[in-house]
Amino acid sequence: MIPAIRAVGVTKRFRALQALAGVDLEVAQGEFFGLLGPNGAGKTTLISALAGLARADAGTLEVMGHDVVRDYRAARLALGVVPQELVFDPFFSVREMLRIQSGYFGLKRNDDWIDEILHHLDLTPKAHANMRMLSGGMKRRALVAQALVHRPPVIVLDEPTAGVDVELRQGLWQFIRKLNRDGHTVVLTTHYLEEAETLCGRIAMLKAGRIVALDTTANLLARFANHTLQVRLAAPVSLPPALAAAVVRQDGLDLVLGFERFDDVGALLDALRGAGAQIADMVLGKPDLEQVFVGVMKES
Repeated sequence: MIPAIRAVGVTKRFRALQALAGVDLEVAQGEFFGLLGPNGAGKTTLISALAGLARADAGTLEVMGHDVVRDYRAARLALGVVPQELVFDPFFSVREMLRIQSGYFGLKRNDDWIDEILHHLDLTPKAHANMRMLSGGMKRRALVAQALVHRPPVIVLDEPTAGVDVELRQGLWQFIRKLNRDGHTVVLTTHYLEEAETLCGRIAMLKAGRIVALDTTANLLARFANHTLQVRLAAPVSLPPALAAAVVRQDGLDLVLGFERFDDVGALLDALRGAGAQIADMVLGKPDLEQVFVGVMKES
């Protein structure tokens, strides 16, 4: 089966800035895939090159086997992108905008699908409202609808829940999960790492235009993250070097200590008591993607 997205040796430079420095990546059909990285890592540049909004300096990019340069019409039909920026035409209502977008892809009598999208994104009450009158969260819902209007097999979501309330975020993910179950490939970029951890089966991490980690979410958590013991001290205390080495982060009297096995918890508590520490509160935490992300970025 051909990959939903394929990138081979993709590079892109903006004057002195090397935005992409040889990206090799394959996303299988039907995956829910995460593309993570700090600001300026190259995520949006890669998405722009996929969507034909920028052209790579070297390498090849394909969507469902269609080269984004040589076979751009088929590649565009196969791809729906929800942009990071709130870009919209202020002169049309939500429904008019979606009908016009349908026309760009040669789709007639698409109102049944438009109605279904509006329903799942809770946009039906705003269907006849002018785009410029919507709140920021509603505008972002409309952009998601716009990306889905031609039923693309591959959907790219670039920070889709930025500035979106919790209720909408849950409704949006229910709809996107349904699309993924129905066979759509979903690629997600987000700074909400708990979303990526919950939704994505595989994750690639970008830094300075290069992929520095690529694996299943479970493997990344197992390789890079430790369990944590979160402790609040009753009073400041000087930690011995061996105990200080286990501290992942510290904020005043709040300590987070990393450990690999639950058998290590007793030794950590003994070391704290030996240092004269009085514990006011304590919580055990499981490995999370934030630990992985910070660790990978430091290593690379």
